[in-house]
Amino acid sequence: MLVDEYSERVKRLAYTYVKSWQAAEDITQEVFISCYKNLDSFRIESSYKTWLFKITVNKSKDYLKSKWYKSIVPFDFNWSLFSGIKASPEDEVIEKNDEYILSEKVLRLPAKYREVIILYYYEDLNIREISELSNINLDTVKTRLRRAKSLLRKMYEGVELDGE
Repeated sequence: MLVDEYSERVKRLAYTYVKSWQAAEDITQEVFISCYKNLDSFRIESSYKTWLFKITVNKSKDYLKSKWYKSIVPFDFNWSLFSGIKASPEDEVIEKNDEYILSEKVLRLPAKYREVIILYYYEDLNIREISELSNINLDTVKTRLRRAKSLLRKMYEGVELDGE
């Protein structure tokens, strides 16, 4: 069943946009309602995963445009949801700190760069799938991915972003 297989991934993806677990849960419900209402119009050209992610991205962007969206959102991101690897207690502390630092930096990226990083590295979509999902040119996806990685490198070097 689609909900069982994709609900957590949809919720995490929504969270990367809205930065609120409660809103991400609401968006997840909306995604699956929309999915089941439009299941008969699903085109076999793409996978269910890509289709669900496209709906999620659109619903998340709609949420950000809505009057309900607050400009100041609490930061409670937890990248550990993305991995299931167990390590020693010492390694877990180091890893959690590294994950927190990385997640904080990824979430500080401008949305167009954050989107491609999340979809490529955390949702394992390829560049073609990201292009289809976000309705942007394949070369644009490649450029955004390259620029996002460059911005993350700069952040790790302590260079602040200036409204890019």
